[in-house]
Amino acid sequence: MAAAKALRRILDTLYFIGGVIASLFLIAILSIIVLQMLARWTGQVFPGATSYAGYCMAAASFFAFAYALNHGAHIRVSLFLTALGRFRWWGELWCFGIGTAISTWFAWYAIRGNQISHRWNELSQGLDATPIWIPQLSMSIGTVLLAIAFWDHLVRLIFTGSHGITTDLVDQSQGE
Repeated sequence: MAAAKALRRILDTLYFIGGVIASLFLIAILSIIVLQMLARWTGQVFPGATSYAGYCMAAASFFAFAYALNHGAHIRVSLFLTALGRFRWWGELWCFGIGTAISTWFAWYAIRGNQISHRWNELSQGLDATPIWIPQLSMSIGTVLLAIAFWDHLVRLIFTGSHGITTDLVDQSQGE
């Protein structure tokens, strides 16, 4: 039991760290936009600013996926699941099973794509010529975090009967 609580704490901390990193990338986007505005006002050039803002947006999105899933912020099919009544557990199992399979598949191919970009030394097509594997790291790490979160909730659903996501508005309104 103590090991399960420690693992739960580690996983929740991991998802929280992903959310914090996502928020830092959002702050980086703001900083890049402000720097680009200042450069434009002073007649300077900030090469690659648009690309860097895009990389930060992708990183913010991918790092936030696991945190959002863990807090019920993803769009779910709660209306449909609620309509299942006593078969809701089977619907939840099906949803988390599909989500787990897809996120694991996506994580696998994100990592493979990252490895290929590194091996081939792919560069961005902008003026900055950034090695593309660097911004792809955020996608790889984010999808691995998401796959871990899906596995976590699927296993929790199977062994405890509950997936642990409680902030869903439909669930709260029904007192679950």
